[in-house]
Amino acid sequence: MIRSEILRAIAPVLRDHLVVCNIGLPSQELHMIDDNAKNFYMLGTMGLASSIGLGLALAQDKTVISIDGDGSVLTNLGTLSTIANNVADNYILMIIDNGSYGSTGDQPTYAGRKTRLEKVAEACGCENVITCRGEDTGETLQAAIDSGKMTIIVVKCDSGNIKLPVITMDPVVIRDRFMKAVAD
Repeated sequence: MIRSEILRAIAPVLRDHLVVCNIGLPSQELHMIDDNAKNFYMLGTMGLASSIGLGLALAQDKTVISIDGDGSVLTNLGTLSTIANNVADNYILMIIDNGSYGSTGDQPTYAGRKTRLEKVAEACGCENVITCRGEDTGETLQAAIDSGKMTIIVVKCDSGNIKLPVITMDPVVIRDRFMKAVAD
């Protein structure tokens, strides 16, 4: 199962929650699959979806789901320590670990070799860390939402991309409609 298939499978679960989606292809895929105002598409800030999602969860009570990639988390490993030490029980970080930098041509990441992001998260002090296969993401995500506890989910899946257009929506429009969805 590849990332786009996972996003398609979990779109109905995501729809009711605030979602901060990783840059590049993940945002483009989610936008194509189920565009809505509750999705904040990252267009140029690799490694920050998890940090922005945590800040949003700390600032309000709605459930926030950050969809990040292994490559992006590897570029901002400090976010895992920050998450562990600033618990927000309305926050879920879902790391789609395909072992590659999918948006730039599927170059391998170290998560595809020896580095295990679930173990890094635990070493940083994150208490609810779950690893699942792509096929089990929907069930795992729903269980995390239902638990009411901050959760890190590392989704192991295959590398691969689909062809799709870039997001043509102006970043200001993305920001403004997301801010309105947060306030509603």
